[in-house]
Amino acid sequence: MFDLSGKVAVVTGGSRGLGRADSLALARAGADVVVTDILLESDPSLQEAAEAAQSALAQLFTSHSVVYAERTSAEIREMGRRSMAIKMDVTDREQVAEVFAQVRRELGSLDILVNNAGTLDHMGQIESQSDELWERDLRVNLTGAYNCTKAAWPYMREQNWGRIVLMSSVAGTLGGFGQASYSTTKAGLIGFGKSMALEGARFGVTCNVIAPGIIGTEAFNAGNPRMNERMVLRTAMRAAGEPDDVAHTVVFLTSPEARYITGQVIHVAGGIDLFVF
Repeated sequence: MFDLSGKVAVVTGGSRGLGRADSLALARAGADVVVTDILLESDPSLQEAAEAAQSALAQLFTSHSVVYAERTSAEIREMGRRSMAIKMDVTDREQVAEVFAQVRRELGSLDILVNNAGTLDHMGQIESQSDELWERDLRVNLTGAYNCTKAAWPYMREQNWGRIVLMSSVAGTLGGFGQASYSTTKAGLIGFGKSMALEGARFGVTCNVIAPGIIGTEAFNAGNPRMNERMVLRTAMRAAGEPDDVAHTVVFLTSPEARYITGQVIHVAGGIDLFVF
């Protein structure tokens, strides 16, 4: 229904979970897709802090084996699309600028940016929040999206066409118990997205925000089963969503058909944001 043929998309954090689903869905709609991600191998002190916060998620997010950027890119090429898997740290502005310049140089344009890269392993009430992980979450979840958007912006303005999607969360609209850093960064993305919508409106560049609810990703499956059940029961549809539920929304928002939609926060959440009893 939505044709993205000839468009070039960059998906950050595109190797797994929502990012992988987004990458594959964009390719199925006809786009060439650059899959970026980073191996979480840098700072032992951050790994220790994450493990202290919540061991299951820490093990997931610090495991090299769960980063499948090249595998995702290979699947896209099997569809007949062009694709590259590139290691990129969204907190490194110089590296981000180099990667986006490479995309433009090798694929000819940069039309779609899905800011999906993020962290989700920092849990704890305020007295137990790690100062180091608070700063990391700000750098990755919020400033990382700023860095990527700023780097993509000149290319989109030059061609008078662009689509930017920011991946927030219902934690950013409702708050999250024990998720102060995560919720804060996801709420910040909403303000950032609306600002970019205003700045891009006269240049054919739209910017929208998706706020997923409980989605059955690796992170969800690695969580506490009792807590997962409570969250599902808090959802009006009484079920977790699938990554493709989010990915289909990404495809629509980046399509020509969504040209008159900008600055919006789209909940893909099964009604978790409704009053449920």
